[in-house]
Amino acid sequence: MSMKQLLFLGALLCTIALNGYAQVAAPPNKQAANFTLTDCINYAYQHQDSVVNAGLDIKSADYKIKETIGSGLPQVNGSVSFQDFLKPPATVGPNFFVSPINLNAPLIQFPFGAVKYNNTYSLTASQLLFSGTFLVGLQAVKTFKELSQRSLVRTRIQTSVNVTKAYYQVLVSNEQIKLLDANISQLKQQLDQTTQQNVQGFVEKIDVDRLAVQYINLTTNRENIIRSLVLNYEMLKFQMGMPIQQEITLVDKLDDVKLDQQVSALSGVDTSVYHNRIEYNLLETNVKLNQLDVKSKKAAYLPTVSLNGGFGEVFQENQFKYLYNHIYPDSYIGLSINVPIFNGNQRTNQLRQSEISVQKAKNDLENVKNGLSLEASAARITFYNSIQSLNTQKRSRELAQEVLRVSNIKYQQGVGSSIEVTQAQTELENADNQYIQALYNALISKVDLDKAYGRIK
Repeated sequence: MSMKQLLFLGALLCTIALNGYAQVAAPPNKQAANFTLTDCINYAYQHQDSVVNAGLDIKSADYKIKETIGSGLPQVNGSVSFQDFLKPPATVGPNFFVSPINLNAPLIQFPFGAVKYNNTYSLTASQLLFSGTFLVGLQAVKTFKELSQRSLVRTRIQTSVNVTKAYYQVLVSNEQIKLLDANISQLKQQLDQTTQQNVQGFVEKIDVDRLAVQYINLTTNRENIIRSLVLNYEMLKFQMGMPIQQEITLVDKLDDVKLDQQVSALSGVDTSVYHNRIEYNLLETNVKLNQLDVKSKKAAYLPTVSLNGGFGEVFQENQFKYLYNHIYPDSYIGLSINVPIFNGNQRTNQLRQSEISVQKAKNDLENVKNGLSLEASAARITFYNSIQSLNTQKRSRELAQEVLRVSNIKYQQGVGSSIEVTQAQTELENADNQYIQALYNALISKVDLDKAYGRIK
């Protein structure tokens, strides 16, 4: 085999190897994941920043409980100090070296005084035996954790509402595109027939132009809706906490939303519906926290008892080489009782402020109770009206389709005008748009109704 053949064979093998490597290393095509509405909501619970942060608040509350409990456990501290007096402080006093001692005479400096070198090691410990504010604090931090948990529920509910509305927006946009496609297909067929009739001399060119204008408007409207649909998908993914570049496919259909069942479930005004609302539960917890604050202010009048003790060793010497030749240990144990007697009525005024905060919290709770009942009533009426409007627009759309069908037949039979057909087509487009808007309003009002009645958990 010649050198030229060897080079050709080597190049061929390298090419095959590189192609094989490229096929292996090529990234797989990312397929769009299928998502039901429930899937989207569950995904948002795991990835939406607001929900994740609310979960972190609960963890922080757990650490706050441990921190509060830790203040009632033994507190142990150690310290080490070293001092080198470059110029030891003087020690002065009356002259005890003469007799009698004259206390009115000027003080003299004693030849002895502070030791130059000091090295101290100490260990102190204390144990809280009784504290009213500590006991109330234990109750308060547990209530604070309850507040964090309910805040998480509120965040999850709001996230569910946002995701559901965004999901329905995508479904409605897809439905609008279907209606437009049907109208465009019907209008295209009519335009082709009219164009052919114009070529044959049966209709005027102005009839063709009228249909062409409507066709162009419909196709332009469809392109605008498709661009809006892309934005609606991105809004849905944003509400889910998903990267907007990721592709998803929605599985649920508009037929899966049972609006009629929601209407039949409306049996009147439920005056106790506010009990199902997390906003009311949050304010209940807030009242409890304010009441515990009052208890804490009252507990400040009680004495605080603690046990304490300590141990230490001191090395002292005027010459460093002798510093650690002798140890001077010390230790103690004691009981401390702190009794609040008078502080200028500060505690009293603090207590009164806390009592006012409790009253304000109760007033807010009562106001929210009325507000949530009003919201439920408004949501019920809005939903009922939107369903009525949807049914009306659905019937109007059916009538507009029938009018267009009859107008086309009359025009083809020569007993109708092209203007009549154009007007019927325009009325159908308006009916479609009003139907789409009514459909969207009904879906959104359904979500608002579920939220107002506390059905979203």
